[in-house]
Amino acid sequence: MKNSLMSVAQVTDLIQSGAVLLLAGSRAALSQLPKGQWIGGTTVYFVTQEGGCVDHDNIFVTQIEDATAARAVLYAGEDLRNLTMNRFDNGLSMILIPAFSQAHFDFALHASSYAGVFDQPLMGWITGKHIDGPETEKPLVYDGATGTAHSEGAVVLHVELGQDQYADLDILNLFEQDEDADVLVFHDDGFSATRALVNGRDVDFAAYVEEQGIDIQLPLVANYAGAMINVSFQSVDTSGVSFYAPVVAGVEYRLARSPGAYAEAFAKRASGDGANELSCNCILNFLYGELEGKKTGTFTGPATFGEIAYILLNQTMVRLSLQAQEQAAVA
Repeated sequence: MKNSLMSVAQVTDLIQSGAVLLLAGSRAALSQLPKGQWIGGTTVYFVTQEGGCVDHDNIFVTQIEDATAARAVLYAGEDLRNLTMNRFDNGLSMILIPAFSQAHFDFALHASSYAGVFDQPLMGWITGKHIDGPETEKPLVYDGATGTAHSEGAVVLHVELGQDQYADLDILNLFEQDEDADVLVFHDDGFSATRALVNGRDVDFAAYVEEQGIDIQLPLVANYAGAMINVSFQSVDTSGVSFYAPVVAGVEYRLARSPGAYAEAFAKRASGDGANELSCNCILNFLYGELEGKKTGTFTGPATFGEIAYILLNQTMVRLSLQAQEQAAVA
């Protein structure tokens, strides 16, 4: 795979050559592209080899050179649960969903129950816009096969790989539970909460967050059999607390421990050749870590409004690489 920040003209040439592409860029940039074997989503935040940047004019391109075939499919409404139905026997799927769309909510709450969702790598992200952009501007996804943009539904690029290859999907999460923090349990699944159990005591959750002076730049973290899964705060007000991913009823959460200087911690933890991997990093890491102009190792890609590695994640980096099948036998 190749990653690069390119002009609209350069991406147009790639599309017309028949390349299989995953694209990220502004609405203005993506809307100029011709039909082809690609899907795209809106964001103007990127991590490049030169450091983090905000760019409205260029497009971040990941080219899947090893693809033997590809097909883009839009899944909307009830069809979302069928997003695994058009996969190739040996391959991977890349998915893009607009932020705060119905598809975003449905996928976040129900993806783990979709038939076959864990049987083959599913990697992608939630699309967004500039945080200071007009409220009327909606995050979009683009179906390159039809040349159409959508503010609702999920666009998926199913990619076929040769029999000598497989896709390896991984998550880099800098956050761990603060073992000294309170244990939080929520009554209901959802993107918001008004009440919660704090060490077994039922409380007004927004009031608790305010009274404790909790740093909402740090996510809540749940330990799923050793896998740390984050839920990031969106806002806190008198009506309750909102999140960028759903909390799950009955699961024990704790506030995360700070990883320290983000760019340094990330570069230290990341390993491998990010230049040859598909990756995306959370916009909250970009903003809270003040990554604009800072380098984070060799991993480049869009800064996104939620990350997908089979299910919806927050404040993580998701990475995907292509490996030779004989390596799987050795492992």
